[in-house]
Amino acid sequence: MKSSFSLLTPIRVRDVRNRSYLEGSLLASGALLGAEELNRYFPDRRIGIFVATWNMQGQKELPEVLDDFLLPSEPDYAQDMYVIGIQEGCPDRREWEIRLQETLGPHYVLFYAAAHGVLYLSVFLRRDLIWFCSEVEFATVTTRIVSQIKTKGALGVCFTFFGTSFLFITSHFTSGDGKVYERVLDYNKTIQALALPKNLPDTNPYRSSSGDVTTRFDNVFWFGDFNFRLNENREAVEQILSQGPKADIAKLLEYDQLLKEMDKGSIFKGFQEAPILFRPSYKFDVGLDSYDSTSKQRTPSYTVRRHHRKGLLPLQYFLYCLYLCSEDYAWKAPSNIPLAAGLFDRELYLIGIKRRITRELQKKQALKNQKTSAVCSVS
Repeated sequence: MKSSFSLLTPIRVRDVRNRSYLEGSLLASGALLGAEELNRYFPDRRIGIFVATWNMQGQKELPEVLDDFLLPSEPDYAQDMYVIGIQEGCPDRREWEIRLQETLGPHYVLFYAAAHGVLYLSVFLRRDLIWFCSEVEFATVTTRIVSQIKTKGALGVCFTFFGTSFLFITSHFTSGDGKVYERVLDYNKTIQALALPKNLPDTNPYRSSSGDVTTRFDNVFWFGDFNFRLNENREAVEQILSQGPKADIAKLLEYDQLLKEMDKGSIFKGFQEAPILFRPSYKFDVGLDSYDSTSKQRTPSYTVRRHHRKGLLPLQYFLYCLYLCSEDYAWKAPSNIPLAAGLFDRELYLIGIKRRITRELQKKQALKNQKTSAVCSVS
């Protein structure tokens, strides 16, 4: 007899008796990741993933509100997964993560966070989805000659979700207008040295390569400050940009170093990038809409990028990228895998939500004070 007091999906007694919550497989009858859960949560086998990246340049002051960064007005609905990569992160990494939690609110939890020097990577999930993830693994690569200086390199985080493997990599490649070769070396060192997965199963054993970490996962997202520039002088670039909203972005991209290297097949093999329809994001004066006014006079370029393995569907691409992971490239049924057992950063969750509540109360109080105030004139 089903409970008449709850609208939740009924749970069979035999499942409560026999089901394991520490291992999962779509094939195993006693595992948590059964077909019933998959059909309940993802009947169309699709998941929305929001990927954002930001070079903070080590700034100490963080924006008070991150809504425009994480919750843009379009699309209408929030996503299932939020992944944020930071380069040259702020000194207080914990404060940054609290701000993210405060912004995303009670529907999301910090599933995992990792750092490599000033490279940060945070993964937030919808709260009701944490039971269907494996344990998380991460690895790092330093591309600086002096390994103690961890400002350039890569940080990778991987896990499986309903049996589908995900790899997220955030990177900061070598800077400098002419250092294309060095940036390609950074890429090659990363795919060869990023030691993942460790204990998690390889979900692509027939495609895997010992020399390329990106071949060992179903879905791969690579984002960060790649530092590729436009091979054109600043005056010519500004002349194109001076056309305002009608600026010929395609003309700018003819000079893009990264696109040229991808065309040659020297970097991001098997990856693709959503069409670039926006103006260069490098390098603005801090807090202004004007490009570099220092003595260096850097040429506007597309240094911050987001790439994904072919097969994923990018829906929107600007300072963030929104992806749709569809059934054609996911939702497999591997052998049993170790699950994370619903773990998340509870302490961070409580701090973030309390701050959010406090902020809302302050807003209401300010409005109340505004309504009850009056202007008096003395004659």
